[in-house]
Amino acid sequence: MRTNIDFDDRLVEEAFRLTNLRTKKDLVNFALKELIRHHKKRNLLDLSGKIQFSDNYDYKSTRENQNVSECN
Repeated sequence: MRTNIDFDDRLVEEAFRLTNLRTKKDLVNFALKELIRHHKKRNLLDLSGKIQFSDNYDYKSTRENQNVSECN
């Protein structure tokens, strides 16, 4: 998608220094990916304390079962 954007030159220069990226397109794509990653990470942190785990859950047996199914 093509679009025209008026960037703050100081922000762009600092972002180039911090990332070593060479084009504005790469810089914008990187920034968008980081924004998405940050918000997904924050959404996971919002779940903290809201998930109840079973006391008798055996994660080792679950892993063993997964390993067997991966070999087939």
